[in-house]
Amino acid sequence: MLRTPSADPAPEQEVHPSVMTTPAPTTAPRPPATRTPTRHFALAVLALATGGFTIGTTEFVTMGLLPQVARGVDVSIPQAGHLISAYALGVVVGAPVLAFLGARWPRRGLLVALMAAYALFNALSAAASTYHLLMVARFLDGLPHGAYFGVASLVAANLAAPGRKGRAVALVMLGLSVANVVGVPAATWLGQHVGWRSAFVSVAVLAVLTAALVLAYVPASVAEPTADGRSELRAFSSLQVWLTLLAGAIGFGGMFAVYSYIAPTLTEVGGLPESAVPVFLLAFGLGMVVGTWLAGELADWSVFRSLLGSALGSAVLMLLFWLAAPHGWWALPVVFLITTLSSVLVVNLQLRLMDVAGEAQTLGAAMNHASLNVANALGAWLGGIVIAAGHGYRAPALVGAGLSVAGIAVLVWSALAHRREAAYSSASRS
Repeated sequence: MLRTPSADPAPEQEVHPSVMTTPAPTTAPRPPATRTPTRHFALAVLALATGGFTIGTTEFVTMGLLPQVARGVDVSIPQAGHLISAYALGVVVGAPVLAFLGARWPRRGLLVALMAAYALFNALSAAASTYHLLMVARFLDGLPHGAYFGVASLVAANLAAPGRKGRAVALVMLGLSVANVVGVPAATWLGQHVGWRSAFVSVAVLAVLTAALVLAYVPASVAEPTADGRSELRAFSSLQVWLTLLAGAIGFGGMFAVYSYIAPTLTEVGGLPESAVPVFLLAFGLGMVVGTWLAGELADWSVFRSLLGSALGSAVLMLLFWLAAPHGWWALPVVFLITTLSSVLVVNLQLRLMDVAGEAQTLGAAMNHASLNVANALGAWLGGIVIAAGHGYRAPALVGAGLSVAGIAVLVWSALAHRREAAYSSASRS
């Protein structure tokens, strides 16, 4: 029978009898001894967020150094673009596989292992002498991505004071947002002036630093007594898990439909010089930072309502971008707001999956990033289709609006499915 937890996540300690498959689910409240003092909480979250900064830097820096990488391994720029896809594929594959294999690991040890792998695979990327070896290295580098964010989010939530779980998870995700404002431009500059390989070396160093910080400041924990690979896979029997993943894969695709073609839209439609593109990219990054912070505040109010509100707002903003694009700089605040609401969606999808996955906490949290990378591919692909069909560079914004509306439909489906299940359960008990 498919499990359908509440449409708005309940507190961790509330688990409906119908969804309990083990005597001691991992969503049970942790004893006070597992929480760190307040002064250590900030350092622990900083260590976890450093990992997010590291991952965000390596995920997006390839885009900024694509011409240099292409020349370095003697391929065309379109061929080099496949390296970005290889990383995204690694994220999609790695999230469920590593969540399955690492289910019984102590979470601090798993985080350190994931960052060690990140350091190794970035070093391999820097040393790759051929295009095919670099392709393999980028795929391997994507494997730890989703698992790291999933486990780090769980650790932060468990360390947080009651009622502040959403803020704690948002702080971890803030590392990814700050990477787009600071890490990616810095690594791109380094790669342009020292050589593209230096960018991957710098990320490998950041990964080693993250592992050291996690060891120093994140408290040790034992493995979950009821966790194993089989229990993690039970998440896929939950309708609510599938609907949340689908909402992310479709709804977040709207942002990528716009982001993927922002440069030609600004220059060809808006009449702006190429020098304006970095300003808009900075607005994207700043919107991610503000949106991630806002997501934490909204999540502690209501995760599900935050999802619906951000998806609806995103649909409206996509239409505004379509209207503003021909007017050049007038599109700048719209771009900022699009990324702000998209970041609210990302964080609350993470929290939603952590809740509806039941005892499969690690897999549920990790799969969010697999879903978002599917959204990346879907948005860019559909945007390319409408451009190739002759509808112009503004058309992806309309695609984005449609994807946002489709994401809302999935969320409404999720709420209705819960109500039906709740009514059935109530009738069965009576």
